[in-house]
Amino acid sequence: MKAFSYERADSPAEAAAAAARTPGARFIAGGTNLLDLMKLEIETPAHLIDVNGLGLDSIDKTDDGGLRIGALVRNTDLAADKRVRRDYAVLSRALLAGASGQLRNKATTAGNLLQRTRCPYFYDTDQPCNKRLPGSGCGALQGFSRQLAVIGGSQACIATHPSDMAVAMRALDASVETVGADGRQRRIALADFYREPGTTPHLETVLEKGELITAVTLPEPLGGTHVYRKVRDRASYAFALVSVAAVIQRDGSGRLAMGGVAHKPWRLQAADLALPQGAKAATDALLAGATPTDDNAFKLPLAQRNVSAVLAQAKG
Repeated sequence: MKAFSYERADSPAEAAAAAARTPGARFIAGGTNLLDLMKLEIETPAHLIDVNGLGLDSIDKTDDGGLRIGALVRNTDLAADKRVRRDYAVLSRALLAGASGQLRNKATTAGNLLQRTRCPYFYDTDQPCNKRLPGSGCGALQGFSRQLAVIGGSQACIATHPSDMAVAMRALDASVETVGADGRQRRIALADFYREPGTTPHLETVLEKGELITAVTLPEPLGGTHVYRKVRDRASYAFALVSVAAVIQRDGSGRLAMGGVAHKPWRLQAADLALPQGAKAATDALLAGATPTDDNAFKLPLAQRNVSAVLAQAKG
């Protein structure tokens, strides 16, 4: 690990300003992803800003009947919150499907959204990776791509986003609240939060320099049956090959988001509209235009079977 300087921020605005004025600065909370990347020298921040003392660790009801989840709420606490378990069960189930109990005890809501890809070429510093080293190429395009994206990628990157929580939050129409270096606050729909990889896959979100996530908000509860189903190579501590977050109403309508297939949680309105027609129609709409590799073409039928299982579970 390379040497770095360290400070503790006293307020969200102060943390954002410090990050904006300090070259190579990064925020740190649980550190469950960042510290691993620093040890491997994949990320080498010159300065760390500790945000753990900012008080962003509560879950509060909003005026419109939703929930405001502080950026520092730990994954364990979020999954266990009685309001989340009752009204946003897909989120609780997605969180419990991720990582291990020890990691969930440390990982934060904001950190979960911002975690980096687990693409093996990103983690291997001897291999080209445009996400790790812009302009170096993408080893996965002609290499081993079993775990990687089948849709939404580009000729510069086919990495997938690893979060389970984000897939559920996308199905719930979550929004991200932030504060900028100038103190300006804004709200970003999670649908607009992640950038397309294009030719700049190292730019993963629309956050500006120094901008700090302060909370994630959920709209009022949807009702219906909430299901999160994750297919992976082993039963624990593994990232999704394909995951599905769904909220299904009694008439068969609902919402569908998928993980393990793209650079972000993947949801399309066309797939939501096709849900009453069945799993094949919904999956075909969701993955229309997919460009799988020989290694990961199996994800397309796997996705449909996963949606079928989710719909069967929702019907009881």
